Amino acid sequence: MPAQITVRIIRFDAVIRRRKKRITLVTTLLDPNTYPARELIALYARRWHLELALRHLKTTMGMELLRCKTPDMAEKELFAYLVAYNLIRCLMAQAVAKASVQMERISFKGTVDAVRQYTPAIQAARSKAKREQICDELLRTIVRDLVPSRPYRQEPRAVKRRPKAYQLLNKPRHKFKEVSHRCRYRKAKPSENNDLN
Repeated sequence: MPAQITVRIIRFDAVIRRRKKRITLVTTLLDPNTYPARELIALYARRWHLELALRHLKTTMGMELLRCKTPDMAEKELFAYLVAYNLIRCLMAQAVAKASVQMERISFKGTVDAVRQYTPAIQAARSKAKREQICDELLRTIVRDLVPSRPYRQEPRAVKRRPKAYQLLNKPRHKFKEVSHRCRYRKAKPSENNDLN
């Protein structure tokens, strides 16, 4: 690493969660002609969409837990997720090109669900014309599922549902020994007054 580095500082005002804030952007892209400040500010504003893309990969597509046990297989699994993600994004881009809407308004989860619903019909199509007709209907369905424009929406990192009070299955099933729940699910004692016979 060098002893010192030259950086360019860009300051601008932005509205974040309905409040005006002063943002300081530090970059090593020094040439203002090649990299205008206006474009860098627009890129900074779009950075949230990268966070959403990572969330789609991890949560929507289920990549938060890789199931392979060797590094080579984990790498293959990761690449499979990335290929599937890029295919969904390409489908969204085709839908955007046909309907001229903003890419940010297309629902990623809605697109995944639509692809799952239309895949059997596309596979069962007997002719190329029928397959293209179903694919066009898929693109129209994707465009109909627009996300509302919510520029100031808060996205807290929180879980809605509480986890169950079960043990972790961290051993093979045949070696696992279940420990009682320490009276959390105590059976109700039959009351003597319940016997009405």
